[in-house]
Amino acid sequence: MSDILRELLCVSEKAANIARACRQQEALFQLLIEEKKEGEKNKKFTVDFKTLADVLVQEVIKQNMENKFPGLGEKIFGEESNEFTNDLGEKITLRLCPTEEETVELLSKVLNGNTLASEALAKVVHQDVTFTDPTLDSIEITIPLDIVGIWVDPIDSTYQYIKGSADIKSNQGIFPSGLQCVTILIGVYDIQTGIPLMGVINQPFVSQDLNTLRWKGECYWGLSYMGTNVYSLPPSISKRNGGAPRSLLTENANAGAEVPPQFSAVISTSEKETIKAALSRVCGDRIFRAAGAGYKSLCVVQGLVDVYIFSEDTTFKWDSCAAHAILRAMGGGMVDLKECLDRNTETALDLPQLVYHVENEGASGVDRWANKGGLIAYRSSKQLETFLSRLLPNLSPALRHR
Repeated sequence: MSDILRELLCVSEKAANIARACRQQEALFQLLIEEKKEGEKNKKFTVDFKTLADVLVQEVIKQNMENKFPGLGEKIFGEESNEFTNDLGEKITLRLCPTEEETVELLSKVLNGNTLASEALAKVVHQDVTFTDPTLDSIEITIPLDIVGIWVDPIDSTYQYIKGSADIKSNQGIFPSGLQCVTILIGVYDIQTGIPLMGVINQPFVSQDLNTLRWKGECYWGLSYMGTNVYSLPPSISKRNGGAPRSLLTENANAGAEVPPQFSAVISTSEKETIKAALSRVCGDRIFRAAGAGYKSLCVVQGLVDVYIFSEDTTFKWDSCAAHAILRAMGGGMVDLKECLDRNTETALDLPQLVYHVENEGASGVDRWANKGGLIAYRSSKQLETFLSRLLPNLSPALRHR
């Protein structure tokens, strides 16, 4: 199988361990929060945070991949800068040191001399992690390193991570907020074409042991390359989350042909009213709200909903690449919403897939890598075409050609 994918799964699990470790002690967690600088802020949120967990995860992924595949580290891109300023005003560049002792020393500077916290984190950072999946072992494929680029979102839904709500109830298996919405996203793409090739979504906080209060997670992956499409088998979602999937594919299997199937969608809490109104005419009451672009995409991967739709320009390449690769492996994808709305279906046969290798012209800061036209994530191309044919008549021409 692809050695890169196997290593990415291992580093995603190490990343999940770091995310869980950083949440174990509330006192430690308060030390980890540093407000993002102006150029790094996501304009969707009035308050945005950079956490040490974010930066640490990103650097661990970079360094581990560089160690295993020399030269790959410089082709790993993400949202976070690795510079911190501590209480003494010292600017510290965070990196993964060769030894645990050196990492303790560096973390201690960031954490203003908090040795216990630094030791706990360094131990997790340097811990060896293994990952096994029988499906993975059966893959015989090699992807050339020289065509590979990697987008990383070390902790997607940082706000939910910092808030740390553990008692949110799911709605039909979908969590509107809470730690379950936190994901670690690693997407591999072809630097020449921008097509996503491999994706890993690690969900560190899936179920909590009520005695120890420790969390267990899940990991999802997919690979789509040169005609080979393979992905992880999902766990039993309905059993795990206490709700049944609301996917059109499963729910309408036995429906009569005369009844048009109703779609289900997951959306952002900040979605435009015009989009919500149009969706309600296509989906009825099957519209779910959830936090985190990575988590909403994961809901599509899991089959909990048919589509994830977002009309704003505040998701980025690191938010979408991982899920896009997994969905491609499943026969779906992720498309530019605006281009879909403007598309002439008679002349444009191909769906306008998101690509990952080109900056937005004239943009600066994080906006260079924004998904400017919004997005739709889906599991089936045929299903998406039907969905769009029902959505379009319910949207005003002004919104369609914005």
